[in-house]
Amino acid sequence: METIPNCPICHSEHTYQDGDFFICPECAHEWDPKEAATLTDSLQVKDSNGNLLADGDDIILIKDLKLKGSSSVLKKGAKAKGIRLVEGDHEIDCKIDNMKIMLKACFVKKA
Repeated sequence: METIPNCPICHSEHTYQDGDFFICPECAHEWDPKEAATLTDSLQVKDSNGNLLADGDDIILIKDLKLKGSSSVLKKGAKAKGIRLVEGDHEIDCKIDNMKIMLKACFVKKA
């Protein structure tokens, strides 16, 4: 017997199959199981305004950030070009002022 997967959005186990699609009654998400593998594999990171970020985007800091273990500060408005998205607590890997740092997406906006 084929098992029905959990919802990729809300992770509910109360999903059901309707023809070729799966449906979640809790969040009303419908998905094609053939396309579900590509949706769950991609990392989705949103900036402070809710815009989706992608590898290679440019970002701008929205507030001053003190660097841990250092006396230097990254100023509001500093720009990073060509970011890279990574898994973990700090989702953005980039260079600002020739320093390689990792940032949380809630402190940046898409340029």
